[in-house]
Amino acid sequence: MNQAQGSQRDAQSLPGCYRHPDRETGIRCTRCERPICPECMISASVGFQCPDCVREANGSAPAAASRPRTIAGGTVAADPRLMTKLLVGVNLALFLVQLSVGDRFTVRFELIGDAYAQGQWYRLLTAMFLHGSYIHILFNMLSLWWIGGPLEAALGRARYLALYFVSGLAGSALTYLLAAPTTPSLGASGAIFGLFGATAVLMRRLNYDMRPVIALLVINLIFTFSWANIAWQAHIGGLVAGVVVGYAMVHAPRERRTLVQYGTCALVLVVVVGITLLRTFQLT
Repeated sequence: MNQAQGSQRDAQSLPGCYRHPDRETGIRCTRCERPICPECMISASVGFQCPDCVREANGSAPAAASRPRTIAGGTVAADPRLMTKLLVGVNLALFLVQLSVGDRFTVRFELIGDAYAQGQWYRLLTAMFLHGSYIHILFNMLSLWWIGGPLEAALGRARYLALYFVSGLAGSALTYLLAAPTTPSLGASGAIFGLFGATAVLMRRLNYDMRPVIALLVINLIFTFSWANIAWQAHIGGLVAGVVVGYAMVHAPRERRTLVQYGTCALVLVVVVGITLLRTFQLT
């Protein structure tokens, strides 16, 4: 009896569809965030939209009001995977340079704590685009393509790139702080783990089944801590930053969405700078 009453209370806590108030639903329009029932759900590139938003986007409202937006407020692009394609291309191009030039190129741009402490700050960024082997870049680029494409479509290009670079820099910073100063580190894994974290936040926001992304994340974490020569610090740093920034991207209030989203990115970067200054002070 108590269990049935509890379930009834849970059901009553759900909002009613904005067009059919008697129908409770846990799904909201990805544009206007109004609750919508199955009859009113219209599939979009990410999630569902309500009939009113779809009608506006199709031209029955002024152009400014009808411009399609992602769930994070970004502009819907004709090619929603363009930035992901460019990131994959840059990583592959630099890997070819590594193969052509040899170790002297890799050693010049990978993250080494001692070198960073001597003022070579660019390594925090350049290490994100280098890889140590064919297997290393294969797994990272496949993950970037599978996870990055849908996330870019959900956030929009600018927000997606902000998430990628902030997560990657956070991973590099934590590696710099915790790894031995003579240990080299390189790879896009920190940024990609940030995409994993943001994807989990997005799926939760859209009330999607969380089990696939959680299972994939757990498998990757098992590999992180069980395989040798993996910079777990980059993975964890990127993951934490991705969750924080991803939460700000998809939960920011509409009236000050841009301020909250990019303000959160700036705060994470402040933490990154603080970490690097602390470690540099320790090493000098």
